[in-house]
Amino acid sequence: MNMLQSESVSMHFGGLKAVENVDLSVREGEILSLIGPNGAGKTTFFNVASGFLKPTKGRIRFLGRDITGLPPHDIAAMGLVRTFQKTNIFAGITVEESVRIGFSLHRKASLGSILLGAGSVRAEEKKVDGLLQDILAFTALDEWKGSLVKNIPYGKQRILSIAVALAAGPRLLMLDEPATGLNPVETKELIDIILRIRGERGITVLLIEHNMRLVVSISDRMVVLSYGEKLAEGKPEEISKNPQVIEAYLGKGFQHVSQG
Repeated sequence: MNMLQSESVSMHFGGLKAVENVDLSVREGEILSLIGPNGAGKTTFFNVASGFLKPTKGRIRFLGRDITGLPPHDIAAMGLVRTFQKTNIFAGITVEESVRIGFSLHRKASLGSILLGAGSVRAEEKKVDGLLQDILAFTALDEWKGSLVKNIPYGKQRILSIAVALAAGPRLLMLDEPATGLNPVETKELIDIILRIRGERGITVLLIEHNMRLVVSISDRMVVLSYGEKLAEGKPEEISKNPQVIEAYLGKGFQHVSQG
């Protein structure tokens, strides 16, 4: 089953063709990596798929439904949730408070019942508290839950962005360069969490990433963009042996990384 399907998606900014006629599918239960050099159109594609940009042409379908042009919060409420590269959005609040914000998409209580302190609200809060503690433990952030986000290590801030996304209840999790700025130990921790998100929680993953060692180690399939167009698609071992991809976009060192 295809969870996400783009059909001839293009995104133009004046004369710049950031994305051009991209057909891409994300299958349920897989980890798919979208790779390519800076300016290849990866983040633009993410912005279109998650509703932050309306494509110049083409359609986006999620779980069979046309979501083209829907607001980001509606798309997220359907189960397509993304992270962002910035980690300082919640700098002035605690880790626990940050993750709690992620649950706001699925709160059922009305404003009136919240103000009146209805029993349904208390039950919902109790359920959220349990899920919150579960996510903090799953991402190994429980020991940092009372710390301000700005005071925790950078690597933990990157993991926190994933924890906030998990709180939103994704069926498809889109990760935008999650390994940026991480050292090898932090990268290994990230790899473990991504694999567990799919393996233990059954969440499909689509990620943009420049760390080729990470991409090759966790991806079921890879899609390569170049100048906004899809250049290649296949399993990591196929992409790593594609001469056009190696020479033009990944550099000669990619083959060594994929085999190391």
